[in-house]
Amino acid sequence: MIEPSFAITGTFIVYLLGMLAIGYYAYRRTANSSDYFLGGRSLGPWPAAISAGASDMSGWLLLGLPGYAYAAGMESLWLAGGLLLGTWANWQFCAKRLRTYTIITDNALTIPEYLSRRFEDGSKLLQTIAAFFILLFFLFYTSSGLVAGGKLFETVFGLDYQVAVVIGTVCIVSYTLFGGFLAVSWTDLVQGLLMAAALLFVPIAAMEGGFGQLGQDLSAINPELLTLWNDMQGEPLSLIAILSLAAWGLGYFGQPHILARFKATRSNKDIGTARRIAVSWSLLSMAGAVMVGMVGLLYVNKQLGGELADSETIFMVLVNAMFHPVIAGILLAAILAAIMSTADSQLLVSSSALAEDFYKRVFKPDASSESIVNVGRFAVIALSVIALALAFNPDSTVLGLVSYAWAGFGAAFGPALLFSLYWRNMNRNGALAGVLVGGVTVVVWKQLSGGLFDLYEIVPGFVFASVAIVLVSILTGGASRSVTATFDDYQKGLDTLD
Repeated sequence: MIEPSFAITGTFIVYLLGMLAIGYYAYRRTANSSDYFLGGRSLGPWPAAISAGASDMSGWLLLGLPGYAYAAGMESLWLAGGLLLGTWANWQFCAKRLRTYTIITDNALTIPEYLSRRFEDGSKLLQTIAAFFILLFFLFYTSSGLVAGGKLFETVFGLDYQVAVVIGTVCIVSYTLFGGFLAVSWTDLVQGLLMAAALLFVPIAAMEGGFGQLGQDLSAINPELLTLWNDMQGEPLSLIAILSLAAWGLGYFGQPHILARFKATRSNKDIGTARRIAVSWSLLSMAGAVMVGMVGLLYVNKQLGGELADSETIFMVLVNAMFHPVIAGILLAAILAAIMSTADSQLLVSSSALAEDFYKRVFKPDASSESIVNVGRFAVIALSVIALALAFNPDSTVLGLVSYAWAGFGAAFGPALLFSLYWRNMNRNGALAGVLVGGVTVVVWKQLSGGLFDLYEIVPGFVFASVAIVLVSILTGGASRSVTATFDDYQKGLDTLD
């Protein structure tokens, strides 16, 4: 436990009050469901880019990646590099096209709604199944964020774990509930900048003698820390291992909470600027996270005798050891920022799935915009309660699904989304096959091991889903005339829509 102090506690309180103030301001500007779920498509390039990055990375950026770099050294760059390439590719190949197509399809607010309208699915089956996958995976994702928040409050303040989880949940739900997408995106802008600043500041402040000295000291501990091609025991990394790390980048194409930022950008003209901001933020943040792990390893070996019970706490260990309590409070708030910026986005996407894709689509097609917002707010509370119940036990087996939720989204939605944006002849049956095959492949592949089955499950899931989309679309007659006509309007809209 970090020794609590008034300075650290005060910093946390001021930070949380600031986030709640933003939520209240956004609440005053939320007039309809488009405002609540997509901020009225009003995001400029900075909030769109930083919010996409912050909601993507979660506490993993300050806990998981530094912990991985601490344990594996330069090997972690395969993972970071794959994610950086995925960030660029997602903005480059999806952002403008998805924003344009969702406008063409009568302002589709959610990914399931977009897929349903893109393929004119009158049966509602595609939208319902897609919404089910979103709810399923995001419950586990959100629960893991609440667990991380609980552990942070437990570590910093010495609170009972269950009490800590409840406090973290209340903080996250409060501004998501009232402010919706604008609150989430504006707070994500603040939180994303804080995360990047903390990750750059901590390793630079803790480093002794510059990068050259750091390399020499790490080599003295274990020279394999400084190679991309070997593991820590000096054995060459297999092709399966390298592909599994780099393939994390494929997941970006199917993450609903990231794709929502593309749809919410105020203009197609802002996409290029937002892409450059997003890639720069990701590059600096992940480079800083890797450096935290490497510098932290050196610190632990010199100051703590090489003993650290949990490598994922290395950021907190460095902050507590190196900085004044006021500065430490600000830097530790960055962890809370990372957790909050992802959990709030996941809650909002999940609530939109319930409100737009189930309530409006299935039960009440003539629902007013106000009633949809109210259902969305109720959904935030209901989903939070379920996620909180899962989070009460940090060792709960349901949290095992979190490790491949990223792969599940990437495989279930990534191929379907990409083909829908680029292939004129894709049809509803192909989209449905892609979503089902991708999601099921990930779940099944995860249970297998040995040889080829050690490959990260997103790779076979992505490949099999792509094959299913092509084969089923062709075998079932391709797209209808009205679907191809809408696709042609969309192609024109890429050049004419603002």
